[in-house]
Amino acid sequence: MLKKGVLDLTKAPTPMLNKVNGTSKNGDNGNNGHSVQHNTGALLPEEHFRRMLCRERKRSERSKKHLLLMLVDGKGLGEQKNYPAVLSHLSNLLCSGVRETDLVGWFETDSVLGVVFTELGQADINLAINVIQAKVAAAIQNSIHAIEFSKLLVSFYAFPEGWGANGNGNGHGRSLDPALYPDLFEAEKAKRLSLLLKRAMDIVGSSIAILLSSPLFLSLAALIKLTSKGPVFFRQKRVGQYGIPFQFLKFRSMYVSNDAEIHKDYIKDFIAGNVAAANPEGKDAPVYKITNDPRVTWIGKIMRRSSLDEIPQFWNVLKGEMSLVGPRPPIPYEIESYDLWHRRRVLESKPGITGLWQVHGRSRTTFDEMVRLDLRYSKNWSPLLDAKILLKTPRAVMSGDGAY
Repeated sequence: MLKKGVLDLTKAPTPMLNKVNGTSKNGDNGNNGHSVQHNTGALLPEEHFRRMLCRERKRSERSKKHLLLMLVDGKGLGEQKNYPAVLSHLSNLLCSGVRETDLVGWFETDSVLGVVFTELGQADINLAINVIQAKVAAAIQNSIHAIEFSKLLVSFYAFPEGWGANGNGNGHGRSLDPALYPDLFEAEKAKRLSLLLKRAMDIVGSSIAILLSSPLFLSLAALIKLTSKGPVFFRQKRVGQYGIPFQFLKFRSMYVSNDAEIHKDYIKDFIAGNVAAANPEGKDAPVYKITNDPRVTWIGKIMRRSSLDEIPQFWNVLKGEMSLVGPRPPIPYEIESYDLWHRRRVLESKPGITGLWQVHGRSRTTFDEMVRLDLRYSKNWSPLLDAKILLKTPRAVMSGDGAY
């Protein structure tokens, strides 16, 4: 869950920092105009600040050093006569009170100020939040009127944030907050029409697939019930786009009451690149699935080899939890073994039934190669690319290469 703290300014500590020179207790700095004045040499405009935030997030991703985003929301001051003056003072206060390596700017122009505290190393992030909370509250409380002080909302967002293995998200339907990922959500808005076309393709395609496969659907359901005990469908929690969990459907291809630890250990070794452990049969390259899994039934082996066990996922597509084309949705325990950059595969695109990975080697690619294919798809995505992948999928399915 995202490590997010909200500072309750009504319970702030006693002042710890000195007032900004030349500013009175009530925040009147002599500016009664209608536009916010600020230290233009240090305060970044909104577009620049958001771009720098994304850059620092990616730098943190590579270095594994924490960063902290603080947002000071002044929208509650809207009815105050000296609203611009208060925000102007706050901007100067923040600019003068941070390190040279930190970034200060508008997260939302003339309403929400942001500070990115970079290079926090491996320090306890909760302790860092508490220390910064105390200092910020003391500095603000010592500089502006109590009424204005009570109307400010200060929130904190830490990166990297932990998702956890349960995939429960943050209580808002997502396991990440848009504040730390403005690039993803802005790109989503920019591609709104293309995404509507993609959704239309998903609805039409999945509806046709369900209709045409219904005879085969019924036959496979009967064979599953006749050959082994248990339900027809296998339901499993998977992680969708933005870390949203959903119930993933497949035809059951295994015996019931099997040991999931076999797959957990295998996936952990495979993601870590432990070829010897993930490739016990001495094949040229490790594969994403266990090749001779004792848990799989005989009809399950046929379905897996031909990808017929995937047919129920068209229902996930119809519901909007998946797309026809996109990265495969991971199991929550897989994410425990992800490197930070691996997680982008479930952030940048909705999961799909097929994708670049399936038509370029399928399970015979390494995990890092699979992630790079997913990221390449996300970067170059278009409805035309989806159409090309869909046309290549039947050939990949018929060849059975990498399917187990």
